[in-house]
Amino acid sequence: MEQKEEMEQKEQGLIPVSPTNGEDKTPNEYMEDLKGQAQEYGQKLQDAALKAKDFANEKFVQAGDKFKELQQKDPKELVEDAKEYARQKPGQTILISAAIGLVLGLIFRGGRK
Repeated sequence: MEQKEEMEQKEQGLIPVSPTNGEDKTPNEYMEDLKGQAQEYGQKLQDAALKAKDFANEKFVQAGDKFKELQQKDPKELVEDAKEYARQKPGQTILISAAIGLVLGLIFRGGRK
């Protein structure tokens, strides 16, 4: 049972691979194991970066579409939409206003330093 847990920990990289674990491996075999683990972690990082890039691209496209939609609207219509949204969701409106105020404050305060 302990051996199985130890192998699982090795696979997850939780314990170091060394000769004291009762294995008789040569230094070359250890280097190969470490090289394999490094390649595996490198691949996992590449996969995660690719997923993050795809997600960011998707959100960027959505934001661009929303921006184009807003450009086509009349300013009076935008004001009416904002008022209606504030009536329907007052809590979210307050949070959005606070976030915008915080960002603007940081921008303007950062310019004075």
